Formats: sequence, structure tokens, C-alpha cells
Amino acid sequence: MTSSDTAQRFLSQARHHLNDDYLPKIRRCLEVLSGEDIWWRAHENTNSIGNLVLHLCGNVRQWIVSGLGGEEDRRRRPAEFSRRRPLPKEQLVEMLQSVVQEATQVLDSLSEEDLATARRIQTYDVTGLQAVLHVVEHFAYHTGQIIYITRLRKNIDLKFYDL
Repeated sequence: MTSSDTAQRFLSQARHHLNDDYLPKIRRCLEVLSGEDIWWRAHENTNSIGNLVLHLCGNVRQWIVSGLGGEEDRRRRPAEFSRRRPLPKEQLVEMLQSVVQEATQVLDSLSEEDLATARRIQTYDVTGLQAVLHVVEHFAYHTGQIIYITRLRKNIDLKFYDL
């Protein structure tokens, strides 16, 4: 196996995690929650699921679509957390699916050299590989939070292995 093969396997696994593992779990959570549940906060200093979805959209767009794909970075990170006016869950799902699809297209286009290339994203000097790894682990982290909040609000089996 060549290093190029390893790079492509890494990118394939990243796409798999985003598209086939985390995204369906978040969609499932949003399906079972009411709008009130999606925007519920335990305390003023905690995040709602709605805010976490907005944050994931901003993070994926900034790090993958802009940082690796070259699109303009128009992220407004504080707005992801400060929003209190609810968006419909259908809109949240569409936004998240759309940004994951855009990120997938960027990941499909990356080469071994792209993964090794240094770049500045947000305020960090990272390689393309570090940027992809950051997005995947960050998405996993917030997916877990979304699942936890959903279970707190609904007390149900989300049947993830039946998706």
C-alpha cells in the first residue's frame, strides 16, 4: 500500500464518519424532538441542540469547505451560540446535510499532497490532515452532546442500529 492509498483510505473513513455515522444520528435526534426541545437549554450558559447544529455547520464550512476547499470564510462563530430565535428543525437538517455534502465534495478532491500542506484555519496553523481530523473529532463530540440532550428530553431508545 502506498502513502497515496493511505491518504485516500483516511479521507474515505472521514467521509464515512460524517455522512454515514454522525449525520444520521443527528437527523434521528431532530426527528423525535419538538422545536421546543431542539432549542431547550439546561441553563443560560449551556448550548441547545439548535445552537450545536449551527456550530457544526459553521465549523465544517470554515475548516473543510473554506480552509481546504478555498471557498470564502464567512463564519460568524459567536452567532452560532447566541441565537435564541428558533429555526425549524427541517431547516437545521437541510443546513447540516448541505454543509456535509459540500465537505464531502472537498474531501473527494483532496490528494496526499493536500493533506500534507500547511495552512492557517481560524487562528491555527495546521496541515490538511489535521484539519480533516479536527472536523471529524469535533463532529463526533457534538453528536454525542446532541444524543445526550435528546435522551434527557425524550427518555427513549433512539434505535441507531436500525437506521
